[in-house]
Amino acid sequence: MGRNFTIDGTVYSSKNLLIQNPGIKHPLVIAELGTSHGADPVKARELVDAAAEAGAGCVKFQMVYADEILHPGTGEVVLPGGPVRLYDAFKRLEVPPSFYADMKEYTESKGLLFLCTPFGPRSARELWELKPKAFKIASPELNYTALVRQIAGYGLPAFLSAGVSKLGDIEEALEFFPSGRVCLLHCVTAYPAPERDYNLRMLESLGAVFGTAVGVSDHSMDPELIPALAVALGAAAVEKHFCMSRADPGLDDPIALPPASFSRMVRAVNRAAAMKGDEVIAAYSRERGEDMVRAVLGDGVKRLAPSEKANYGRTNRSVHALRDIAEGEVIEAGMTGIFRTEKVLRPGLPPSWAEGITGRRARRFIPAGEGIRFEDC
Repeated sequence: MGRNFTIDGTVYSSKNLLIQNPGIKHPLVIAELGTSHGADPVKARELVDAAAEAGAGCVKFQMVYADEILHPGTGEVVLPGGPVRLYDAFKRLEVPPSFYADMKEYTESKGLLFLCTPFGPRSARELWELKPKAFKIASPELNYTALVRQIAGYGLPAFLSAGVSKLGDIEEALEFFPSGRVCLLHCVTAYPAPERDYNLRMLESLGAVFGTAVGVSDHSMDPELIPALAVALGAAAVEKHFCMSRADPGLDDPIALPPASFSRMVRAVNRAAAMKGDEVIAAYSRERGEDMVRAVLGDGVKRLAPSEKANYGRTNRSVHALRDIAEGEVIEAGMTGIFRTEKVLRPGLPPSWAEGITGRRARRFIPAGEGIRFEDC
């Protein structure tokens, strides 16, 4: 518990560092801006300023290219703000690499760590060219074998979110990284995620099984319950979505924390880091009730949370047809893509099978966008 995670010489840990190094805030608190800036650099700077003032140690963006994430035939996806044609929304959020270069420079000028999530080979390469200090891999991309291998090959520390995943998915992803270079973020892939689904003792389990630093990426609505209890159980990093207002039009703004609530979270995280874990648990048991805290802590056994079970195999990546593939046609690499399936299309084979089906003949007609299954080839 309390394993260290080092980025560019700075060590992050949940235990005792506030006492040993009173001038440094630990663990790392990540303000996930995502796409809340709406591709507007003025709004993006406003968000960075507000996150810095609220006490974040890191600001995270997402480098979005729609064609790296979804097939155009994905249809509507239900998000916190309602049904959205997500492919179209992502297209509107595409900006040139210079946008992220400017945001990196501005974020670092505020003394904050710049972090960004790529979603495919192009965005990973463009992000690498910006010389970041670390990478972030989102939960749906944890099983995107080629992308994980590419990012690991850059040799930088990485945060890996492990929502909507099983132990085997995590193990496969971690095999690409050398020891000590990963902080594994426990996550529940639901928007919002119920606090009782978090099973936070999984932090101890994941740290013990994989020997990595651990943290939490929290999608719950509560500003402090999950973050503070996660720190009590050894979280070296806490990530939470950040917005100026939950009424803003960003895709994740309805479940994000506005500045005052985010600042409250930072104070709770720092208090928890300066206390013993059992003291934190006892304090929240008195405040929130023993039943609630017991449910949040869970039993530490890795399983899909009830609120994310239906997303497994659909939010994750799988192999899909980029275009119609005729019966008998030889499947070539340019005919397939690795996409999130979501709710309309059918899931396909895991991404690790993408090369294995190249050169096979389609046994039946495969419509554009649909997942390619074993029986199809």
